Amino acid sequence: MRFFRLSTLTQVVCGVALIAVTVPTFANKDLAKLSENDENWAMQTKDYGATHYSKLDQINNQNVRHLKPAWSFSTGVLNGHEGGPLVIDGIMYVHTPFPNNIFAISLDDTDKILWEYKPKQNPAARAVACCDVVNRGLAYAPAGKDYPATIFQNQLDGHIVALNAKTGELLWKMENSDIAMGSTLTVAPFVAKDLVIVGSSGAELGVRGYATAYSIKDGKQVWRVYATGPDEDIKLAKDFNSANPHYGQFGLGLKTWEGDAWKIGGGTNWGWYAFDPDLDMLYYGSGNPAPWNETMRPGDNKWTMTIWGRDINTGEAKFGYQKTPHDEWDYAGVNYMGLSEQMVDGKMTKLLTHPDRNGLVYTLNRENGTLVNAFKIDDTVNWVKKVDLKTGLPIRDPEFSTHMDHEAKGICPSAMGYHNQGLESYDPEKKLFFMGINHICMDWEPFMLPYRAGQFFVGATLNMYPGPKGTLGQVKAMDSVTGEFKWEVQEKFAVWGGTTATAGNLVFYGTLDGQIKARDSRNGKELWKFKLPSGVIGHPITYEHNGRQYLAIYYGVGGWPGVGLVFDLQDPTAGLGAVGAFKELAHYTQQGGGVMVFSLGY
Repeated sequence: MRFFRLSTLTQVVCGVALIAVTVPTFANKDLAKLSENDENWAMQTKDYGATHYSKLDQINNQNVRHLKPAWSFSTGVLNGHEGGPLVIDGIMYVHTPFPNNIFAISLDDTDKILWEYKPKQNPAARAVACCDVVNRGLAYAPAGKDYPATIFQNQLDGHIVALNAKTGELLWKMENSDIAMGSTLTVAPFVAKDLVIVGSSGAELGVRGYATAYSIKDGKQVWRVYATGPDEDIKLAKDFNSANPHYGQFGLGLKTWEGDAWKIGGGTNWGWYAFDPDLDMLYYGSGNPAPWNETMRPGDNKWTMTIWGRDINTGEAKFGYQKTPHDEWDYAGVNYMGLSEQMVDGKMTKLLTHPDRNGLVYTLNRENGTLVNAFKIDDTVNWVKKVDLKTGLPIRDPEFSTHMDHEAKGICPSAMGYHNQGLESYDPEKKLFFMGINHICMDWEPFMLPYRAGQFFVGATLNMYPGPKGTLGQVKAMDSVTGEFKWEVQEKFAVWGGTTATAGNLVFYGTLDGQIKARDSRNGKELWKFKLPSGVIGHPITYEHNGRQYLAIYYGVGGWPGVGLVFDLQDPTAGLGAVGAFKELAHYTQQGGGVMVFSLGY
């Protein structure tokens, strides 16, 4: 067993050393194989392309109305349950928000817990968590030559742990983030090749964002890359943005900031990753600059709000496309990255599609970052008129700009975005993405404030409310190449957790008020729904066991939209504006966390 605890100056090593032999691609190939087997759900994203799509069709649009609860499990934790469980070789792995407990349950005997892991954490982490004490899930690595099958978990207090997947034994532990600086961990780890990738949280407290790769075997740091600062910290390749030099190239992590503001400039990444094994490239988004008050940080504030394409082995950035230069609205761009291969101008092209907080959907050539398309996720987006596809720059509407001594009203989307942390799905047969989105607008008034380490560094008061269509949520089916929407439906509350699509012509999702729903993925018709014990902020999964298809989803309201309910807040501007937007939520659901599993009831 090997333990590591890192600080800025020291590394302490404890325990018995493991044999120092690396298997460069073993985990990559075996994990990819596991993810392709629809008996499993081995990654939060389902697969490296983040399709969140299952080829299972035993449950389909003809019989889904017969779904019934098969079994359930209460986690005993009340806060918001984001992410989803993993299912690997007949075992379901369930995680919780803080205190970040883990349970392993045999699918052959769901009444019994195989093992549980209950970490001891610094409770001070709760006080610096931005928006509830959520956790977006576990990651799994198949056994290698020098390590067993391993479960990885990020803990709110900044540690990543590796556990033996069969026994729950702690293999190693690393400190990734310093909660004294306001840096917590809510992101799901991501396994690729012989590495586990870990992001960072805390931009609302002035944390300088970074992503880190650790060795699966022993937790040693392989590389770390930042979103701001000098090029060597950001790890820009020599040919960075060579296909699109107009995106910006070198020196901009310093030049686009005033003085040393980049050191407390945000750009954390607590969202989702995707990986192309053929290109050896990792994709993710960096988040909002800090503080939210734009007057305090002149410039484009690179490389916050950026889609990154990086070499998985070295961390070097091959390209970076900044979606919202000099962000004024907290449109943190860490959202879903979905990979597909589709025809563009008569040529089959490797694509990356990203629905952003700013209300735009971007599709890029994922080999070089070239922008293929950018369009509004909803026609009510108003801060931007359009994106110039030649320059890649948004053409803003100055009426909805924010600046000191001015309250900007009616900005759509709100800081929550028309898309937030939800994991979406892509049906490769229909060539459609299915998206659960928000429909929330806001008023915004900035104020000045000093930076203090470990304290909130926002500088804006927000009022949020339902968008022009009168609801807080929508679900849409979208062609990412043409920008056309096949269908869309309204939901009373935000669809915060995302969607899962299947070959049975179905798309599943949960709602904040506690419904799990199935719609016909061809036309959006509602075919089935079930009221869960609490609201949903996670995503559904589906798997097969002993020849039977199951559907599973976490319930447990919370997260940013549920902070008012979780902490009993009344001021509509509290919770960074969420309390006002979701003031009715407590009339429809209450707290309580667990997983509910369904199967056909005949």
